[in-house]
Amino acid sequence: MKQVKMKTSIRILAILFGLFLSVGAFAQSTITGQVTDASGEPIIGATVRIVGQDGGVITDIDGNFSIKAEPGSMLSVSYIGYKTVEKPVAQNMKITLQDDAQLLEDVVVIGYGTVKKGDLTGSVSAMKPDEMSKGITNNAADMLVGKVAGVDVITSGGAPGSGSQIRIRGGSSLNASNDPLIVIDGLTIDNYNKKDPGYYDRNVLAMINPNDIETFNILKDASATAIYGSRASNGVIIITTKKGKKGSGPKFSYNGDVTVSTTQKRYEVLSGDEYRALIGKVIGENGVSLLGNANTDWQDEIYRTAVSTSHNLSMTGGLKNMPYRVSIGYQSDQGIIKNSFMNRFNASVNLAPSFFDSHLNFNITAKYMAEKDRYVDSGAAIGGALSMDPTRPVMDDSEPYKFLGGYWQNIVSANFSDPSWAYTKNPNAPQNPVAYLNQNERYAHSDDFTANFEVDYKIHGFEDLHLHASYGGQYTAYRESNMNSPYGYSNNYYGWNGRTYGWKYSITANAYAQYTHTFGAHYIDVMAGAEESHYHRSGYNIGQGTDPYTGEANNPALRNETEWATHNSLVSYFGRINYTLLDRYMLTATIRADGSSRFADGHKWGYFPSVALAWKINDEKFMKNLTWWNEFKLRLGWGQTGQQDIGYDFLYTPLYVTSNSYAQYPFGDTYYYTMRPDKYNPDLTWETTTTWNAGLDFAFLNNRITANIDAYYRETTDLIQEVTLPTLMNFGQRMAQNIGSLENYGVEFTIGAKPIVTKDFVWDVQYNVAWNHNEITELIGGDDDYYVESGSTISRGNSTHVQAHTVGQPANSFWVYQQVYDENGKPLEGVYVDRDGNGIINNDDRYFYKSPAADVFMGLTMKFTYKNWDLSTAFRASLGNYVYYDFLSNKAAVSASGLYSNSAFTNTTQAAVDLGFSGTNGTEYYLSDYFVRNASFLKCTNITLGYSFPALLKYAGQDYFSGRIFATVQNPFIITKYKGLDPEVAGGIDRNPYPRPFSVQIGLNLNF
Repeated sequence: MKQVKMKTSIRILAILFGLFLSVGAFAQSTITGQVTDASGEPIIGATVRIVGQDGGVITDIDGNFSIKAEPGSMLSVSYIGYKTVEKPVAQNMKITLQDDAQLLEDVVVIGYGTVKKGDLTGSVSAMKPDEMSKGITNNAADMLVGKVAGVDVITSGGAPGSGSQIRIRGGSSLNASNDPLIVIDGLTIDNYNKKDPGYYDRNVLAMINPNDIETFNILKDASATAIYGSRASNGVIIITTKKGKKGSGPKFSYNGDVTVSTTQKRYEVLSGDEYRALIGKVIGENGVSLLGNANTDWQDEIYRTAVSTSHNLSMTGGLKNMPYRVSIGYQSDQGIIKNSFMNRFNASVNLAPSFFDSHLNFNITAKYMAEKDRYVDSGAAIGGALSMDPTRPVMDDSEPYKFLGGYWQNIVSANFSDPSWAYTKNPNAPQNPVAYLNQNERYAHSDDFTANFEVDYKIHGFEDLHLHASYGGQYTAYRESNMNSPYGYSNNYYGWNGRTYGWKYSITANAYAQYTHTFGAHYIDVMAGAEESHYHRSGYNIGQGTDPYTGEANNPALRNETEWATHNSLVSYFGRINYTLLDRYMLTATIRADGSSRFADGHKWGYFPSVALAWKINDEKFMKNLTWWNEFKLRLGWGQTGQQDIGYDFLYTPLYVTSNSYAQYPFGDTYYYTMRPDKYNPDLTWETTTTWNAGLDFAFLNNRITANIDAYYRETTDLIQEVTLPTLMNFGQRMAQNIGSLENYGVEFTIGAKPIVTKDFVWDVQYNVAWNHNEITELIGGDDDYYVESGSTISRGNSTHVQAHTVGQPANSFWVYQQVYDENGKPLEGVYVDRDGNGIINNDDRYFYKSPAADVFMGLTMKFTYKNWDLSTAFRASLGNYVYYDFLSNKAAVSASGLYSNSAFTNTTQAAVDLGFSGTNGTEYYLSDYFVRNASFLKCTNITLGYSFPALLKYAGQDYFSGRIFATVQNPFIITKYKGLDPEVAGGIDRNPYPRPFSVQIGLNLNF
């Protein structure tokens, strides 16, 4: 019987406790050698490792290396642009790496196929996630944060399972979707359904486990995206998952981690003692007598230290000609607000069999995701914590509060059917946030299944011709339960028991033929195909409160009144030609025709062409002697893409909708539902985005330094926007219309380098920066001062907007009064610049000031490796983004009526007290530009320290349990002048956000 080598258990314990021991438990010797290319030149920075072990060493400036290895081990040597070599270990090894044409030329996934990397003509960024520097990744979008120039990712907040806002080169639309198209393993994903909030808010990238992702390919300019036509005006993100390898035995990989999270910053509101002192000063002793004696920190009562964990297991291998990969993952995230959580299960299968000497190839993928969430309303929880009277306790056992479950709450006399129910909540008073968290249960369950079946046939005897077809689909079932206690603030006495259900499924099928051939100095790649997609969505909600005294339903939601269903279809024809002359002059041309069911006859079809040119300057004779300059390529591109993701499937045609039970018509003693016409616009047509792009790609010193720079101009015409309709002009107050045009232009720069490469130490740097200018150039339907309100409402006023669209300004610019200040620089309440000079301050004096979109955003990732140790850190910056400071604006009315209204006290902040506003002069102080703040920031996204250890166990000649342990700190610090909770605010209105937490994670990766 073969024996397991000794000291294994000791070394496992040592790893788990962080006492990293050497691999001296095995008899090892030092192997030395040199790595060169085919011409004999030393290769600097090649990775040398022992097969089956993590870690390794790097060749020095002369290509030399030394590494410890056991007799009989296999040595692996790899470097970008060269084929990996594996050889048995020996002394004084001489290893020559050959150019890898596949790696250099045929690795970039684009729409409907791949393209030679060297022949790439469009603006495409390829990114492979780095395990050592990815930080804490709860979903696929987290892996893109700060990593790609021109791609701005803002997470929705710190809520478990929350999604992200992803913008590629700014937004190209005002009211239609600005989200990029997501393509996962060849299947386009349905990520939009405005009618049902359950779908709209859900994280579309939750369906894919981040540990399954092999590469991201981001298509940014129209010459790259036009092949996707009407869905690609906001760019395309192509995600390719990991696959097995032919003829390899099963290999298992485990990734697990534990994360502890807490708040990194809190709003500063007054304590109980401070509040009593303020009330005494503003209102007097009569006001103080109405306060309590407690000192309750309401934020302490709602926040917690959260513990989360994830576990992922994968099996990869190949049965002769059928590579396979199977993975499962489980993630359990606690939110830092009490009672919020997310539990998610992912599973995926990939099979890629090939037959007939690889002439017939299949790629079969299937993914399943099940998620359960408990949501909390940040407005109720955080808003309540910031507003509640700090002099009151959380609980009160006095008689009146038994009608509120024993929680303290402002109360008024009740008038319900049950005469013994004497008190109820004061509807105009802040809500006890602890009561909200414990008396309301909102759970969501979702199941998502996606599958895609692809087949590619290389014609026998005519191998230059490929026939490709795929058939795939996505099915999602969503259900949500919402239960409010009859003792709670919401629906006091009646309570609420409600359910929301939603379903969606989509089917996409395509087929295309591709012909490639080289004729002497000419290379051509011609592709043509067709695609058809169908999207179906439906849902309903039911629920009611119940009068406990009479048993009657209160405010019921009935299925026959809330049920809805919709669908849309897209039929497409597309083609592409790639032509290369002398392997250095390249032309790409594409065309796509899309027919959408969302538009009326005469507007259904959109046509989206593109053309791009590239020149490999480094292959010219005048650069042949510059051997240190590996790549120098010029790219030029032009193209058009479209937009039909408008949130309505039948807006183009007259429809009748059924009334609810509150709008029935009586005939005698019987009430009947009525049918009423809905708004419609038969003239609605495509948004069209035209893009010009110019770029340069560079590489130096055997690709040790790589860089690219792109400049672009994008113009969107026939913008779709909800506008107010004139009276009696249609069956509605607002409706989507094509109203104008919008432009974005900017510059992107990316550089990657290894500044230091030695035998044991490597310093790797990746940096990207992007500048974007956004401006509305035309709005149809008004004069020069015409504007359309936009964005979210603020806390003060009555559904008040402080953002709008207008010509000559960025989309969603802040629309405010210009504040006047005294000689000491302090704002004067209600004193604004009379911009039109008529002596009256009104809406005509409001002006457009700044934008929530950043002018410049940057990302920096640095990774240091020393022997088996690695240290990485990631930063990102946003410059020129402005935020409306809603928290201060909402608290700024520091007066008797501002602090005590409707028999209830409302807390405030010292910053509001120092500001000196009273909110009593009727001047709409909250519309001042004083509250629009510069929110530029530099964030350290994560810092990670890791140690890669070799195999812990040898058995039957095989190595087992190599891996890596690591510790990560997420969001350790932010540098910003913004005084709010977090300067990173999607949309620009900083109103009761769910805080992004500070987190510490410890994790383990094992390969066996």
